[in-house]
Amino acid sequence: MAKGSFTVECPCCQAKLTIDPEVRAVVAHEAPPPRREAKDLGTAFDILRARSSEREERFRQATQAESQKGKLLDRKFQEGLKKAKDSPDPPRRPFDLD
Repeated sequence: MAKGSFTVECPCCQAKLTIDPEVRAVVAHEAPPPRREAKDLGTAFDILRARSSEREERFRQATQAESQKGKLLDRKFQEGLKKAKDSPDPPRRPFDLD
């Protein structure tokens, strides 16, 4: 620890931060010890199964969104094309402004 620096414990996560007042910055960080969420092995397996099902559901939703992405982009393109055709004025090009 450098001269004049001090250590502070985070009230939320109990991480330890070493702060140098001269530099006014955190110069070292010590991560908090890991916490156990389950008291016994059966509860831990239940937590893992729940997380696994959540991951599978998120993956399924992401796969479905990705499969719909092409349709969405095509629809947006068609709307933009329709809007451009209906517009009486062509869009101004940057080099027309000179």
